[in-house]
Amino acid sequence: MNLTLKIWRQKNADASGKMQTYNVTDISPEMSFLEMLDVLNEDLLKKGEDPIAFDHDCREGICGMCSLFINGKPHGPSQTTTCQLHMRSFKDGDTVYIEPWRAKAFPVVKDLTVDRSSFDRIIQAGGYISVNTGNAPDANEMPIPKDVVDEAMSSATCIGCGACVAACKNASAMLFVSAKVSQLAMLPQGKPEKQKRVEAMVAQMDEEGFGACTNTGACSAECPKDISLTNIARMNREYFGAKASSENV
Repeated sequence: MNLTLKIWRQKNADASGKMQTYNVTDISPEMSFLEMLDVLNEDLLKKGEDPIAFDHDCREGICGMCSLFINGKPHGPSQTTTCQLHMRSFKDGDTVYIEPWRAKAFPVVKDLTVDRSSFDRIIQAGGYISVNTGNAPDANEMPIPKDVVDEAMSSATCIGCGACVAACKNASAMLFVSAKVSQLAMLPQGKPEKQKRVEAMVAQMDEEGFGACTNTGACSAECPKDISLTNIARMNREYFGAKASSENV
């Protein structure tokens, strides 16, 4: 396969960026998208040019690092992570546009790499869960309805890639935050601090500069882990319940 790549190049956070054109040849359809970028970078290094910076780690669809906006969609044409996107999803001769996540709370570091530490700060704002000292109780001693476990575990599959933010016209982080709130609020271990947690995480989300949710559903539609919009409804219930309780104290 021969492809024309239009890639966002930006030297650093303070520099102006622009799209630059590159041509790659003899790309195997079985390559992953990141392997294709590796081939391009090897060619650039041979020419003495600066390679393209992009985030990656596990390359197994687990870590959420590979945050690329490809042809106008987070992670590209398939509902999967960029590292699990294969070149057979494109046609010989295609022009492919590759950009970083676009959000105020995800400032560009260099080229296709963005700073997503805002997600880390939201998680940190949630704090810890309470545990009793002594031996850990056996998991089977905590009876939890299966439907609740399934919901909590589905929420916990969020990998924090930021595709929801990139897909949202408002750059909202509601799907991410609601998944993290839900996975703890639904289980016994997370219930003692659930009110304090949801208030703190929502406050931190707003402080980071993420936009508001207007329920377009683009976040869930593009999420590689199929995180459900029901998490946002649950977080809203948890949040308003917590605010009502704190105001009545």
